[in-house]
Parts: sequence; C-alpha cells; structure tokens
Amino acid sequence: MKFTSLGSGSDGNALIVAAGNTRVMLDCGFGLRDTASRLSRRGLQPDSIDAVLLTHEHGDHVAGAARFCLRHAIPLWATHGTLAHLRRQHDTLPDVRLIDSHTAFAVGDLLVQPFPVPHDAREPVQFCFSDGQYKLGVLTDTGAPTRHITEQLNHCDALVLECNHDSDMLAGSRYPASLKQRIAGQFGHLSNDEAAQLLASLATSRLQHLVAAHLSQENNTPDKALASLAGVLGCHPDWLTYADQQDGFDWLTLS
Repeated sequence: MKFTSLGSGSDGNALIVAAGNTRVMLDCGFGLRDTASRLSRRGLQPDSIDAVLLTHEHGDHVAGAARFCLRHAIPLWATHGTLAHLRRQHDTLPDVRLIDSHTAFAVGDLLVQPFPVPHDAREPVQFCFSDGQYKLGVLTDTGAPTRHITEQLNHCDALVLECNHDSDMLAGSRYPASLKQRIAGQFGHLSNDEAAQLLASLATSRLQHLVAAHLSQENNTPDKALASLAGVLGCHPDWLTYADQQDGFDWLTLS
C-alpha cells in the first residue's frame, strides 16, 4: 500500500491511496485541470482513479469532486449530510454511494473504515484504509479528539494527522475574533499541541510514516508542526513528513 497528497490546506485537498490495482482519491478540492495536473505529477491519469471519497462538504474538500467524477465516470462516496450539500450545488451528480460513518466498505483491494469526527459540517467523517496487511489512518478537519477517534487510529502503520495551527500564532493573527474561536473551537481544527496530545495517546509501535497535514499558511509553520509531533515520538523532525498546499507530498510506501 502507498499514498500521496496532491495538496493540503484551506485552498484545496486531495489524497491518493493505492493498493494492488486500486486507487482511491480522498477529497477533491481542486478544479478539473488542476486535479489532472496534480495527478500527472504523481504519474497518474484521472481515469486510473476507482473512487472518490469525501470527508465533508467544505469547498476545499469538495470543490471539484462532482465534476471530476462526472467527467471520468468515477463513483463518488459521501455521507447523507455531504450528499445533501452536493445536491443543492449541482443539477447533475455522478454515481453516488452512501457512507455510513460506522460501517466499513470495500473499494477494490482496499477496505475503508469511516469514523465520525467533530467539525462544523453536516456529517463529517475521516477514514482508515487497509490492504489486509497495513493500515493508514487519516485525520484532518477535526475540532477535538474523541475516544472513538483514538480507537480508530490505534496501531496504524502510517498516519496523516492534522496540525492546522500554532495556538500562539492564531491568537496573535489578524483574523477576526469569531474566526479564531471557530478554528480553535471544539468543531474547528486541531492545533499542533492538540495533535501531539492525540499522538501521545495512540499505540504507535507499528508507525512507519507520520505526516503533518492541513497546515494553515497564516497561522503555522512546518517546523513548528513537525517539532510538536517529533517531541512525542522522541525522533528527529526530519523523520517526519508534512503536506503543503502546492505539492502535498510524494508517494510514501508501506512495507
């Protein structure tokens, strides 16, 4: 199993997970041409994607999803809440498969386990992926850790973990107070410290890759995010990876 990010942040998100002959895209927050260009950088064509899975309805995660799936005849997986938003935004939708936030499903060679998260969306979920041997956990766009989240992310071989903001940078930013409260609130985004606290609560003995994701370009830096996570694992920050807005990160392989 391997995975790569096409970009991560408030201007657009997409993650590719591949196992055997299966390639799944998690979120599609870029336009058609941009998505195709970003896929090409990873050696992929749009018609090589077997499914697009959505975490929630915010534009940086779904902006290009419906059109991409329609153009390339790809099934789109979403919860009832996310689907309700898509139906309001689009006259025509692709082949849509419904996600139950507690029920695993298969897409080709991948087993996908969704789980609910606290975020200011209608029915947000995040995911774990498995090829039967390795497990990848993905957690972004989450206001606060829950016991269920911890249970889902235990014993991952790879983890993509939100480190959205540095709390001091956010507090001192030019953002209006209401936006600061939303980001830092129980239904907003994980700070570096909150991500580190969650990581400290997980069983990580199998961890091969740890990626800091969904970093704010205004209220965080890669150095701050990686230092927070490295402090928990007792490793050098260079062992970790981060996903940026323009290039995401290159393929990482589990073996």
